[in-house]
Amino acid sequence: MANDRKYLSAEEEAELLQPIDEYIDTIQKKIDALRVDGSDKVQALKTHIALTKEDKNYTKEERAAIIRKDQEALVKAKETEAANKDEVSRLIKEAEAYLAAHFNKDYYEKVAASCEAQKEEENAEYAKIRGQLKAEHEHTLSGLTDRQEIKDEKYVYKNRLYDAQMVHESKLQEIKDRRHEAYVHKYHLIDLLRMSKFTFLQKKAQSFENYKYTFNTSQFLYKNGLYIVIIMIFIALCIITPMVKNTQLLTMSNILNILQQASPRIFLALGVAGLILLTGTDLSVGRMVGLGMVTATIIMHNGVNTGGVFGHIFDFTGIPAPARALLALVVCVILTTGFASIAGFFMARFKMHPFISTMANMLIIFGLVTYATKGVSFGAIDSAIPAIFIPRIGKFPTIILWAVVAVIVVWFIWNKTTFGKNLYAVGGNPEAAAVSGISVFAVTMGAFILAGILYGFGSWLECNRMIGSGSAAYGQGWDMDAIAACVVGGVSFTGGIGKISGVVTGVLIFTALTYSLTILGIDTNLQFIFEGIIILAAVTLDCLKYVKKK
Repeated sequence: MANDRKYLSAEEEAELLQPIDEYIDTIQKKIDALRVDGSDKVQALKTHIALTKEDKNYTKEERAAIIRKDQEALVKAKETEAANKDEVSRLIKEAEAYLAAHFNKDYYEKVAASCEAQKEEENAEYAKIRGQLKAEHEHTLSGLTDRQEIKDEKYVYKNRLYDAQMVHESKLQEIKDRRHEAYVHKYHLIDLLRMSKFTFLQKKAQSFENYKYTFNTSQFLYKNGLYIVIIMIFIALCIITPMVKNTQLLTMSNILNILQQASPRIFLALGVAGLILLTGTDLSVGRMVGLGMVTATIIMHNGVNTGGVFGHIFDFTGIPAPARALLALVVCVILTTGFASIAGFFMARFKMHPFISTMANMLIIFGLVTYATKGVSFGAIDSAIPAIFIPRIGKFPTIILWAVVAVIVVWFIWNKTTFGKNLYAVGGNPEAAAVSGISVFAVTMGAFILAGILYGFGSWLECNRMIGSGSAAYGQGWDMDAIAACVVGGVSFTGGIGKISGVVTGVLIFTALTYSLTILGIDTNLQFIFEGIIILAAVTLDCLKYVKKK
């Protein structure tokens, strides 16, 4: 190492790495030799068989003959591969043991220390350059009297500072790249040894390194700043509540209550999230809940209904409780899906803004249910039904399991089906999706139908949780809660951006916040203020991310 440098040169780094590369290369050559007639030949034959099956230049008989010959060779290659497996594994183990003993100690730690020293030197040099620029600027200003010249000098000084900063950041990035390249070289060697079949711990180590390498503070705060603030609010509430109300907020009982209240709302938020992915929304969610609650309560009512629908009194007491519950679920899903499909049709067919179509839905549903029932609340349902479908196992409310199943199913639809991929594509760019052959109409209708099914399940579960009490007014404000949960959870109104985990997080945040403020005795109207501030912050961050991308 040179006397006037505290860090390694590229040549010195290469010298440190050379014995490691040479040792591993010797083992790699042995492994490659064992793989020639084994693993390599197996892969080559499999590829050739696949290509032959697709090759139209061969006759059927020629194709069959080639494939048969390849398959015979494949059997022998697999036998060779199996025979060499133990020796290959032993060599890989030997190479990895050598890397574990020497790579960090003899190479990476020295490179990392060198990079740190170079970084300190660069920071000191940058501070020196800024000082020189400032001194030159002040000296130049002292000799100027004309206002325009002073203004020009300040502009020049600002540009020189900016140029120095860009050079400084470029050098820091080069240092960061050197350290990262030194780290990943180990996994490059392992990649060749293992043919990219890394162990679980090796994958996690690489993922963590890549996260550190690509970490950006501003982007991290854009994505997680709101969550950090909300966590701080919850911590403050957990500290304040015992002092003000003489009760603990963070208890297992309260956590289970929050999860129980959130479970039906997760269904609603998942439904709305699919529409927001399409740059849409749904203002009728709350009225869908009221419709579902009334329907479910009427069918699952304990005894003859005291209120009527268009003057007709229903009596379902002759049907066993489990059958009544399933009938109520089916009817709820049919009604909510039907109304959601109407709103979806107007959006998909006539390009109507979902704000209008769902607002019309909201008014129609509320007016229809209120007129049909005269605004009457239908009272309690048969207590045997919740005991069957959402029983408590000890202190654990099994309604939570319904929400877990819904999350898994919708996650699968979004991420593992053609419809889910098309949903993201249409949300991101409907014109491009249409050009690529995706039916925008079908995807839009599918999203509304899925939302309607989820609304039906969510309202039926809420009826079970509340033991009935269905009325047209029930669910008022739930539409805003569902939309807010999606926005806070990172589902972007710009379309095509959103994750199921974010939706669930958003629902839990709002449910927990409402529950905590209620325990603290905060007025319901003031709680709306908190929710409004959180929504504004979430949308602002979303807009900032979108503007930055543009």
